[in-house]
Amino acid sequence: MNTRNTLIKGTAFINGKEIKGRKTFDVINPATGEAVIGVADLNRTAIEKAITVSEAAWESWKLTEVAQRSNILKNWYNLIVKHKHEIAEIITLESGKPLEESKIEVDYGSSFISWFAEEAYRTYGDQIPSPNRGKQIITIRQPVGVAAAITPWNFPLAMVTRKIAPALAAGCTIILKPASQTPLTAIAVAHLAKEAGLPNGVFNVITGKDSAEIGKILSTSPIVRKLSFTGSTGVGKTLMEQAASTIKKVSFELGGNAPFLVFDDADIEAAVRGAIAAKFRNAGQTCVAPNRFLVQDAIFDRFAEAITQAVQKLKVGNGLDKHVKVGPLINQNGLKKVQHHVSDALKKGARILTGAEHLEGLFYAPTVLADVPPNALMAKEETFGPIVALYRFQTEEDGIRMANDTEFGLAAYFYSQDVKRCWRVADALASGMVGINEGAISNAVAPFGGIKQSGLGREGSKYGMDEFTELKYLCFGL
Repeated sequence: MNTRNTLIKGTAFINGKEIKGRKTFDVINPATGEAVIGVADLNRTAIEKAITVSEAAWESWKLTEVAQRSNILKNWYNLIVKHKHEIAEIITLESGKPLEESKIEVDYGSSFISWFAEEAYRTYGDQIPSPNRGKQIITIRQPVGVAAAITPWNFPLAMVTRKIAPALAAGCTIILKPASQTPLTAIAVAHLAKEAGLPNGVFNVITGKDSAEIGKILSTSPIVRKLSFTGSTGVGKTLMEQAASTIKKVSFELGGNAPFLVFDDADIEAAVRGAIAAKFRNAGQTCVAPNRFLVQDAIFDRFAEAITQAVQKLKVGNGLDKHVKVGPLINQNGLKKVQHHVSDALKKGARILTGAEHLEGLFYAPTVLADVPPNALMAKEETFGPIVALYRFQTEEDGIRMANDTEFGLAAYFYSQDVKRCWRVADALASGMVGINEGAISNAVAPFGGIKQSGLGREGSKYGMDEFTELKYLCFGL
């Protein structure tokens, strides 16, 4: 790899020090298939050390004044902004997403640090009117303790800061296990956190290939009092079961199967723009990407033609190249799943409007399929690829029924210019987040999370602090 990026490091980060492993694993650039760097593959001893130092650091960090915690977070934010281009390059090298997308992720990811630097001052309690004149009732919020975070590969910075920033702001210490496909961004920003003034042991990054074993260590440790995980529903269920052994606080952002409804009164041009923005970020590999495009029959053909034309203009290639809009899939398993879903849909009657072609390596052509049947795999499973799957519906009630016909409930989108319909549909959709005439819904100030098998808890917003605090009730006798 030819780069002068000094933030690229292959060491874990424990107690403010770079930790080399006896073994290493390669981080692969999915656009080229080449190794970026070898990274420490930690053993159980090293992981348990990270837990121990986190516990020791918590004794002082929880007593650190709010103003100091906030200032450190602000310093960290400023350093990430200063190194925006280097961090964006790392994101593209390890995840494959286009460089312009990576720059947007740096802005988005750093915004959580800026937001929670201010929220550190607002972990409010309440004074509750007592039914008895002889008592005064007060609630306060305190940090939960040592926290652990397990993050996915698709947003190597934003998924990290969305968990780390509120934990630090609340007064918790935290151990981060980034995805083995994309650990380099997390390591880089951990070094910047130390440079910002974060004490040793408060934020530790552990790296390793055996994610299941590391997850088990973190979820069963009695020292770890909080576990935050973003990933698949299947892994989330396993971690929840393991975490039950120590009754720790948990929050999970899990799988999705987002519907994108286009009603017959929609602004079709706006709907196409929103669909492209929502669907093709990171080649469709986002948990809130629309997985099912439900289009009312009266405008189905017009919308299908318009989105096909828009998709055909998307340039595919290495994310470091100019004007590229769609990068590679993350690995062979991701490619095989996309191919399997497309093949299954075609066998069951779907039509190709564009794409449906493996290009080379891990690149797959942006695709539009029409009249995908409800029994297709991609109707029930998250495809996680650059595929627009179009389904027809007749009435508003049919559209809502189809949208809610899933075990997941993370994000949903719809387009309509009827204000009464907007309120009806938004209320009826079984989803934690709803985009109404909008394809980009993620924001640090808004609560991110789902219902049903899409998870528990919320990240971002004022509610994100609740996940890393405990509510304590104080009763004063007068």
